[in-house]
Amino acid sequence: MRPSGRKLDQLRAVSIETNVSLHAEGSCLIRMGNTHVICTATIEDKTPPFLKNTGLGWVTAEYGMLPRATTSRTRREAAAGKQGGRTQEIQRLIGRSLRAGIDRSALGERQIVVDCDVIQADGGTRCASITGGWVALRLAVNKLLKAGLLTSDPIMDNVAAVSCGIYAGQPVLDLDYPEDSAAGTDGNFVLTGSQRLIEVQMSAEGATFSREQMAQLLDLAERGIADLVAIQNSAIA
Repeated sequence: MRPSGRKLDQLRAVSIETNVSLHAEGSCLIRMGNTHVICTATIEDKTPPFLKNTGLGWVTAEYGMLPRATTSRTRREAAAGKQGGRTQEIQRLIGRSLRAGIDRSALGERQIVVDCDVIQADGGTRCASITGGWVALRLAVNKLLKAGLLTSDPIMDNVAAVSCGIYAGQPVLDLDYPEDSAAGTDGNFVLTGSQRLIEVQMSAEGATFSREQMAQLLDLAERGIADLVAIQNSAIA
């Protein structure tokens, strides 16, 4: 039995509220259970120096967590004078994931920065950030298309992410914090809407896992991603 009472293949309650930021070109608040993340997309008419005069655009991401997003206060990284390794790893994952769904030549020489700010954490913050970040990106690109600044849509497919793991000896979908902290195996799966793999992060936390169990987790992830993509499309409709 899962602590939440959910079925093994059941997502937490998921909702995506769009246009939550007055100034951002694209924005949303994604809620996956008690994990809540604000995602904003900012369009910049420039690219990083290494892409100058290449005709290619760029999508990048920044990630942060508010001090009381967790059960005890976490010191602001700005106060420490630098980002932690975990923050850097997560925001690079978000950027890589979102770029996988973009035709950078169709985007042209501009950059879109997706900011993901966790206001409440209960496990799966990086997955929620990717799923919500894609919605913010989609809305920002829609504004470029509507303004006639793009000749074709650079977004090739949805991008979404979900966690899966082995909890109490059973494969489960979308781990919340109580499950994540006790899982024998923990994995994050990033897929496109057409079920193409972008990235898989899996590790044995308390016990090794078999190839069969890995396949079971991927099956769960594919089902979860299909549901998340439907929620994304409903949010932007």
